[in-house]
Amino acid sequence: MSINTDLPLNLHKANLELQLRLGRLLQENQRKWLELGSRALGESIAESSAELEQVLKTQDWQALAALPGETFWRQLQQRFGDSQAVTQIAVSAQTAFAAGLQEALQAWQKETAQALGGVADVNTFTSTVNGMLQQWNQFWPGATGAGQNRGAKGASSAE
Repeated sequence: MSINTDLPLNLHKANLELQLRLGRLLQENQRKWLELGSRALGESIAESSAELEQVLKTQDWQALAALPGETFWRQLQQRFGDSQAVTQIAVSAQTAFAAGLQEALQAWQKETAQALGGVADVNTFTSTVNGMLQQWNQFWPGATGAGQNRGAKGASSAE
């Protein structure tokens, strides 16, 4: 009987690859939102500068008094258009993120299945896992709960 000692390493690699892909997805998603925020900030600065220049160019008090109302309606229309654009960008960013997440999970599932497919049968896999748990318990007794179960059995047999 041969024991597949590559199984834990292959499973660990599959998990690391999943973490790496998820990290990249999150970074890409953050980059898209940062670009959106930067663009909105740039537009806001340009708009504020234009409004201040308009105030500076005003020649009489009546034109100056009309500026707040005109500015309000212009900004209201612009914000409505901005909200539609942000919604479209948000939907596309989240759709891309969801698709990437689905691909990452499918790749992880495939890698995990391949790692487990290398196991000849379930009994070999079970004996491999049991062997690893026994080695683990040699160094850290009770870490897997085996020591706790023995303690519970001992308590029930003493009754």
